Amino acid sequence: MTVRVLKSIMVAVVVVAACMMTSCDGRGARYVEVRGEALGTFVQVKCCTDMSEAELAGMVRRIDTEAKASMSIFNPESLLSRINRNESDSLDAHIECNIALARRFSELSGGAYDITIKPLTDAWGFGRELRDNTPNVDSLLAFVGYDLISVEDGRLKKEDSRVELDLNSIAKGYTVDLVAAELETMGITNYMVNIGGEVRAKGVNAKGSLWSVGIETPYDGNMSQDSFEKVIRLRDEAVATSGNYRRFYLTDDGRKIAHTIDPVTGQSVVSELLSVTVVAPTCAEADAAATMFMAMGSTEATLELAQRCENDYGWRYYFIYADGEGYRVECSEEFY
Repeated sequence: MTVRVLKSIMVAVVVVAACMMTSCDGRGARYVEVRGEALGTFVQVKCCTDMSEAELAGMVRRIDTEAKASMSIFNPESLLSRINRNESDSLDAHIECNIALARRFSELSGGAYDITIKPLTDAWGFGRELRDNTPNVDSLLAFVGYDLISVEDGRLKKEDSRVELDLNSIAKGYTVDLVAAELETMGITNYMVNIGGEVRAKGVNAKGSLWSVGIETPYDGNMSQDSFEKVIRLRDEAVATSGNYRRFYLTDDGRKIAHTIDPVTGQSVVSELLSVTVVAPTCAEADAAATMFMAMGSTEATLELAQRCENDYGWRYYFIYADGEGYRVECSEEFY
């Protein structure tokens, strides 16, 4: 059975803070840190630079504004929202890039990953405030499927006008990459960018060590961000985590409705696979891959695909499964 998971805004990975220092390049630059909001969640950027905090924060705000105007499903005036309402079919570079990336993951997973899932997630209450514990999804399934969209000459072609796109499973990681790319154009080689737990890092932190991230313990409702199963270090790469232990609700009869949705049946699926972390060269890849594996669920095919992707693309994975009262881990050899 294939499934699709909508990534929680607050995914299960937080950055271990680095200390500040006076100079980091021998020319007077120092480690600067800014914190704030981006894409409706927290943003944290640390880097070795001669920029001021205000200049760095301004750059992050500019990219956030651009991303929201393009890819946000929560901004009714964004280009994506207008495309979903069929008010436009013209794509900008951001949306076109993400559609191409999404197709790669849809094909890789046999359709378990699908950005046309928005009507189903809306029906279950994960894309809007209104919620229906028993939505009639049968009528929605006819216009959910990655094969219902294509791009021709910069325009989106829908096989059904009711198709709607949700880029939440890529856009956050993609925006992390945009900030990282901007830093690198400025010649910055030591940095960490964290948007809502999606992280990309290069070089070293203020202590001269590799940047570290913690993979959270995936118990239901864990919002503490201080309970970790594993700490890993990044070597000029990115990491993202997807899980079902934060974004869910319980029905009156006690059923758990998680944001993992099966695009074939339209039903919410609760799997023994509780958390998926992926390390990849870019944050967009890590973001989409973590969603893809989580969507595939706790099957042998999921683990086999993760192992194949490690060989083919160099991705590393850390899967946490429910195992009785505890957890079981399957991961890349490096993480043991």
